[in-house]
Order: sequence, then structure tokens, then C-alpha cells
Amino acid sequence: MKRKIFQSCDDALSYVKAVEVAFQYNNRKKYDEFLKILKDLNLRIGRRISIRCVKAKVKRLFKGNSDLILLFNNLFPTEYQITLPQRTGKKVKKVKEYCELPWDVLDIISKRLDFDDLFSFAGVCKNWRAFHKIYWRNFLTSQEPLLLTSYRATNGEKSYTLTRNSDQKVYCLKMKCYASYVTSSSGYFIMVGYNNSFLLINPFTRISKVINVSTFEVKPTGLFNRAMLAFGKCSEEFVLVVLCNIFASGGLNVYQSRNCGWVTYSTTENQGKVVNFVVFHNKIYVITNKANLGVINLNSANITFLKLKNTPNATIPSLFYWLLCCDDQLLLVDFRHEKTLPNVYKIDFSTMNYVKLETLGDIAIFYVKRRNCYALSNPNKWGYERNSLYVMSPSSSNIECSVHSWDDKELQKYITLPTSASPGRFPSMLGWCFRHLRYEVDYSLVE
Repeated sequence: MKRKIFQSCDDALSYVKAVEVAFQYNNRKKYDEFLKILKDLNLRIGRRISIRCVKAKVKRLFKGNSDLILLFNNLFPTEYQITLPQRTGKKVKKVKEYCELPWDVLDIISKRLDFDDLFSFAGVCKNWRAFHKIYWRNFLTSQEPLLLTSYRATNGEKSYTLTRNSDQKVYCLKMKCYASYVTSSSGYFIMVGYNNSFLLINPFTRISKVINVSTFEVKPTGLFNRAMLAFGKCSEEFVLVVLCNIFASGGLNVYQSRNCGWVTYSTTENQGKVVNFVVFHNKIYVITNKANLGVINLNSANITFLKLKNTPNATIPSLFYWLLCCDDQLLLVDFRHEKTLPNVYKIDFSTMNYVKLETLGDIAIFYVKRRNCYALSNPNKWGYERNSLYVMSPSSSNIECSVHSWDDKELQKYITLPTSASPGRFPSMLGWCFRHLRYEVDYSLVE
């Protein structure tokens, strides 16, 4: 009976990646020879090739690279382990210095790795693990918006990429998922499964949660789902806010992990139906299709609506109002006329008034038609223009972003983003991922 050489696929990936990095710059032939050895073994211990032959080939291949031999010994069965010559004194120090690459070199290597390979980076050796701890923390705290793109295979399986505009870097996510993407919130992908459940997947930390929705009056179907994930202040308890379909009348559904239950929030005909929501100052604010602003009470099934003056277009309901929070401001964006620039209003709580903005100032708005909308302050830091609107269309066969200037109300340019689509497969653009934007709610603020 054959036994696997590696205990897991992660072990194999880490080791093969370490060998590739060691030889890809100066001796690609050795790396190809190593792959041939693994292919001959078929990743299993068999009798076609003698153990002595394998050990001799590996020892010759990795001569002078004792760290790869040590890693080989750790991963392979005892009978395959290679004995290293004993070294003392200055020779030990010389080997150690040769094996451990400097951190500036590791920085270059890490930036060339694919997104998922970064998870295996730390498994190569102690030095790489120490570097990866700092690199990964800096990577996760990046405030740059990433563009999420989906590709569908013939078997229905979906793959995802995250694209960074500043350096045109594309990160390929190798996680397998058959669920339908809804939106990105608090660093998580919110997805709808095919078994009456919501999937919360954090691609940056690999944490996932499953929430059953069998009690919903209106099932989560269609492309117009809107959802938001928020965490309790100073807690890992979370709240999931969901609109199953903005064209249906199923109400607003809220799940709280502290009691593992769903609550449906209803509104009157005069108030209108909820079409969007956001967390601002640790409270969940909602907006209806009649531009009525309300605050959710998480301790009951009530929405407290505020009395505001100069309500925009109050006589013409809109399904495409978006609430955004940015620079300590709560904004309302009206995308009812998608062929023109939207109207943007600031909610002035000192006067309880909607104030129409003539300029965005040091803010850029990112919009995916009918999917999601975000606001980013200091966009120049990441290579985006201030006082501008970035619009993506999910129906486009190419990943292009149109940039509109708020001052002259004109289309300024198109940004073409790279893709990793295979021939014959077209990207399905899904939305922006603002990883740094973590919503937190405070239960004590609303009674």
C-alpha cells in the first residue's frame, strides 16, 4: 500500500515554493530537475525508484544548500532522510549566513508571490517566518481599495482575484467556492450559499462563518442583495444586516451572533422601504427609498426615524440611494440617474438638514452599478484622484473603470486593470474591497 510523502498539500506547496525561490534566479535547471524527481515519485513512496537513488539525487541537487536538505528531512519519511556532515565553528556560521536570505531579498520575493502563496511563505524556515509576520501585518493594514473580480469555470466553480491599482498587482485567490457573491464588508466576503445560508469568508485571514437563513420570509435570491457585516465594539460578536431583494417587500433582516437569531425590521408605507445602510459613530443608520433616515435599535425590532429638512427628491422614490461614511461625515449619494453624476448630500446633524455638496473635496467615490459604493479620503495616497467618481460596470467584458471629475462634471479617463482570465473566459467584475473599513457597533448607544 502506498503512503503519501507529504502530510498535507500545504507542506508540499511550501517546500516546492522554497526550492523554486532558491533556484529560479540562478539555476532554473536544478528546479526543473527537482520537479522531475517529484513527478517520478508521483508524490508517493513506491518501489519503482530505490530510496538510495532518490537520496543521492536530492543530495547532489541541494549540495551547499543545507536548509533545503533539512526541510527535506522534516517532510519526508525517516528512510528518505539525508545525513548532513557535521560542521563546527566558523563553518556553521558560514552555512547559516548563506542559508538565511536578507530581509530586503525576502521583500522582493514576497512581492512576486501569488496571494495564496503568501500563506505558505512562513513555512519555509525560521527566518522567513519572522519576516512574514511583519510583512503580513503591513499587508493587511493597507488601506488601498482592491478590485474584486470573479471568473466562472465550466463546472460552475468560481475563482476570484484582487487587483491593486497602484502597481497593477493581481492576487489570485485559490479558495474554492460555489456560493454567489453579494458584497464585501469589514474585510469579509458576504456570499449566499445554495442551502439557505450566508457564508462570511475573510480571504485575508481564512476565517469563515456560516449563518442559516431558513427562517427568512424572503429568500436571498437575485443580484440585488445588499448586506453589511459589523462587529460589536471591543468584541468579536457580530451583526449581519441583509436586504434579500431591494425589489421585494421582505423588510430588513438583522442577525446577531450574541443570540444566534434573526430579526425582521418593518417600516410603514409613509416611511418607505429600506434600501441601504451604514455604520456611523457606532450606530447603524438606514435610508429608505423616500430618503427617510433612521437608526436601528439592536435591542429591539425598532427603527427610529429622524426628522430632517430639505429631504432630496422626497416625492420621487429611489432604489439607488447609498449611505456612506467618510472623514467623520455621513453622506447620501443618489444614483437614480446612472448616466449622469449623482447628487451627494451631507447630513448635518447640528441643523438636522440635508446639505447638497458642490464638491467632494479630498474624497473619491467608488461605485459598482447597483452593487456597492464606498468613499475614500486622501485617495491620492493610492494613486486615485481626489474630488472624483470611479464607476465600474459589471456587464463589461473588460475590466475598465471610468473616472469622472466632480468640478467639470465630465468623463476624464478610463483605467484598464489587468486580469488573469484564461482564453475564452471573461471576467465578471464584482466590486471594490475596502479591507481596512471595519464597522463596529455599540449596543448601548441606541435604546
